[in-house]
Parts: sequence; structure tokens; C-alpha cells
Amino acid sequence: MALYEHVFLARQDLAQAQVDALAEAATKIIEDNDGKVTKTETWGLRSLAYRIAKNRKAHYVMLEIDGPTTLVAELERQTAINEDVIRYMTIRVDEHEEGPSVMMRKGDRDRRGGGGRGRDRDNSNNNSDN
Repeated sequence: MALYEHVFLARQDLAQAQVDALAEAATKIIEDNDGKVTKTETWGLRSLAYRIAKNRKAHYVMLEIDGPTTLVAELERQTAINEDVIRYMTIRVDEHEEGPSVMMRKGDRDRRGGGGRGRDRDNSNNNSDN
């Protein structure tokens, strides 16, 4: 079986319970097509880079999937006709990440004061002065 990551963006005006119901519906579609969801992550309500269908924000959800290729076509078909989903993407991966995804770790780095972009910029300016 192949490994996939499926991310969808739900409308901003949905409640968290409705977003969870969308994830459960996607999980049911996957399981009905001989697949298995190995991990579900809800990334929360995030700002979009540009407005999509009058939405400035969206609820992000990622599913890690293990299943046959045929299940992706059915999952994307069902997702495309759902009016609560404004964007989706499914990609095939070689292996699933252990632990939280990069999007979940990003919040940890921001809380610790990481990032480091400002330091790199400062160091490059100091090096050019020498």
C-alpha cells in the first residue's frame, strides 16, 4: 500500500466540531476504500495568503493515509463536492514523519522565541563591516 498526506482547508465560519466532523467523514471514506488513517492533525484556524471564496482564514486539517491508489480518487471526489472545503491537496510520500508535523512544531519554536532569522541578518551585516 502507498502512503499519502491529505490536507484540506475548511471555511472559516465553521465551528471546530464541524471541522472534526469533516475529518471523521474523510476517515470513513478512507476506511471504506480499504485504507487506514495513521494520524490526524488539526492545525487550527490560520490566515490565508490571499482570499479564497471570500474567506481570509481557514481551518487546516492533515490526514496521514496508508492505502491503495484508488482510494485517493474517491477521497478527492468526495472532498471536491463538499461545499465546506475550500481547498485540498493529496500527495504521495515515501514515509510518514514520526511525532508532530512541521506545522505543529512551528508553534513550539515561536513560543520559545526561536526563528533566528533576525540573528542571521544581524550577523551578515556585522561580517560585511569587517
